[in-house]
Amino acid sequence: MPRKILNPIDKHVGSRVRMRRLMLSMSQGKLGDALSLTFQQVQKYEKGTNRISASRLQAIANILQVPVSFFFEGSPHTPGQPGGLGEVPSPAYVSDFLATSDGLALTKAFMQIKDAKLRRNIVNLVEEIAG
Repeated sequence: MPRKILNPIDKHVGSRVRMRRLMLSMSQGKLGDALSLTFQQVQKYEKGTNRISASRLQAIANILQVPVSFFFEGSPHTPGQPGGLGEVPSPAYVSDFLATSDGLALTKAFMQIKDAKLRRNIVNLVEEIAG
């Protein structure tokens, strides 16, 4: 059986759900319980393998305390569709990075550093390590 091709918008929305859930330190099980779903269903939503209905997305937005539009920020442009409101999307690698637990943990820790010079030195160090 051929693999299902994921819709890039569904995948993006799912990754934004995951990113926000991780930002709140909420488990898939806890989000699932709040939605009367299993954690496996939440997992499928987050991977984009199952599409989230409008009413379910509204419920998720309420639970995660964000507007529905949050899930579409930086979404990929769909060929054949109008470009939208002229908003420049963030590069995909930024969203992809922030959707990981490591990316979120690194960002949270980095933002807790108040000394701007120290933050700049850390960026320089990481750039040097990355080559």
